[in-house]
Amino acid sequence: MNHFISVQSPPSIKFLTPFLIRGLAFTANSYQAQASTIYKVPKHKVPKHRIQQKIAAIEKERPFSNFLTDKFERQHSYLRISLTEKCTYCMPEEGVDLTPSHKLLSTKEIVHLAKLFVSQGINKIRLTGGEPTIRKDLVDLVGELGELKQYGLQTLAITSNGIALKRKLPELVKNGLNLLNISLDTLDPLKFELITRFERVMETIDQGIALGLRPLKLNCVVVRGVNDQEVLDFIEMTRTKAIDVRFIEYMPFDGNKWNKQKLIPYSELLDNIRNKYEVVKLLDDAHDTSKAYRVLGHVGQFGFITSMTDHFCGTCNRLRITADGNLKVCLFGNAEVSLRDLLRENVPDQQLLEIIGAAVKNKKKQHADSVNYTDSIEQLHSTKVSWYKKKYSIMPLIQPTIYYPHYLYKFDKTFIPFNYGFPSYPFQSRVYSSKNKSECSQISQNTSITDTPTLSHIDPSSGCASMVNISVKAPTTRTATASGKVRIGREAFDLIQENLMKKGDVFTVSQIAGINAAKQTGHLIPLCHNLLLSHVSVDLKLEQDNSVEIIAKVECDGKTGAEMEALTAVSIAALTVFDMCKSVSKGMVIEDVKLLEKTGGKSGSWRFKETK
Repeated sequence: MNHFISVQSPPSIKFLTPFLIRGLAFTANSYQAQASTIYKVPKHKVPKHRIQQKIAAIEKERPFSNFLTDKFERQHSYLRISLTEKCTYCMPEEGVDLTPSHKLLSTKEIVHLAKLFVSQGINKIRLTGGEPTIRKDLVDLVGELGELKQYGLQTLAITSNGIALKRKLPELVKNGLNLLNISLDTLDPLKFELITRFERVMETIDQGIALGLRPLKLNCVVVRGVNDQEVLDFIEMTRTKAIDVRFIEYMPFDGNKWNKQKLIPYSELLDNIRNKYEVVKLLDDAHDTSKAYRVLGHVGQFGFITSMTDHFCGTCNRLRITADGNLKVCLFGNAEVSLRDLLRENVPDQQLLEIIGAAVKNKKKQHADSVNYTDSIEQLHSTKVSWYKKKYSIMPLIQPTIYYPHYLYKFDKTFIPFNYGFPSYPFQSRVYSSKNKSECSQISQNTSITDTPTLSHIDPSSGCASMVNISVKAPTTRTATASGKVRIGREAFDLIQENLMKKGDVFTVSQIAGINAAKQTGHLIPLCHNLLLSHVSVDLKLEQDNSVEIIAKVECDGKTGAEMEALTAVSIAALTVFDMCKSVSKGMVIEDVKLLEKTGGKSGSWRFKETK
């Protein structure tokens, strides 16, 4: 299904060709509509350079998506999508049980997510693995992703070991591939399992250069005692080949038996290169992960990806989707959100964006394993827990409120249906009431007028459950705030504070769970229908009595209150905290879930009062 709207351009617009107007971001203080509009004019009437000038001007003025901007104002325009799982440096030597194929993202799902991210400002997509060439439909997938270039995608890249790439490469380039990275950690054929593998990779490199892929990048993870003696051999390759060799510092991943002694800081490698060659520093782009250099007189260049000794987190613009569909905002982070499950539950694209936005907003300033080499690698890896405590013990634990946009554009307090550039989906009015029978009698023929408080969801004539009819009620602005507590114990308290819980970031996952729950209240409570919410926030904080306090606030413009949405958000967030921490403590207690305040509607404002 096409996720973009096509409209006929007005006669006054002469120089615009198909492009995507990405959505104006929503902030806590403003409501802005998101739109995707494609203007079409005959190509033969528009000079190509004028088209490019117009597109460049629009791109420069266009505000970047709030969903892909984190709280440190980093704008994420680069998406990495894993097609397979197998990776030498990220997995244990004994291997792991790979995910069954039906649990991996399908091509349709990958394209769906790619369209969604491109509509919000992603202009570079890289297909990675494992080894992406293992995927049988890789050529067709690249072709479908290549179609997104008319909507703002600029770079479509792939990272491969190059062994099985040569046969597919010409067609991949034809379908839109314009950047290639080849992982090559040794130039010694004897270090390959078969010599023919090395020959295939070298042939693929030459073929990529011949096809005009510039720059063609070689990724080399340098490991002390394994391939560090070959660094100068890689530099020599740049003499005649138009390649960019990037030396990557060996990084720790859970299970890869990382050894600090194997890490070689880039400064040491650079000194060794300068001892033989005359080296000049090249200009780095703001979002480059590599520090670029060139040897005078050489055709190619080289660089260093310094993830360990000089991290580039401050300018990170990357998001990752794993082969099984989990969104990772940081390669080193534990927190993941399953976009695959949401897609298969037919969650609307707007809700997907809100969930993605919540994850991006909770991205840390830097990954925990990055450190300046002068601070001592020994200190970092002696024990992860003690290092983390030392580095972050004085930092306050803050979980920001997350704001979400309207599904509809709000203008003069009137809701107007607005399509965001994705497939339209129906909205239902929520039918719920906690009013007494005197108010309900005005909207239900089954009730009689009385001042005696009764249960509005019971038909007095039959005693059966009944949905209250609120069709004649006027919509008003309503809010509801609820709270709850989870007593988690000291051990879980410490792990949450240090973000070392085995399942990941407890607060981020619980926040998202609570927000989703508020939206699904009508599906969870039988006589509540879906309510169009304009704002949901779920805040969690640690208390000194070894507990987690949860506060949820819900806002809407509607014909009935949002009390149940707020209470449901607190309840599900609390259950998620329990689930995330149960491996540490099964004696946790969820308690004191209550409505704190509500406003709006005929009954006006109400606040909880403690009773003695």
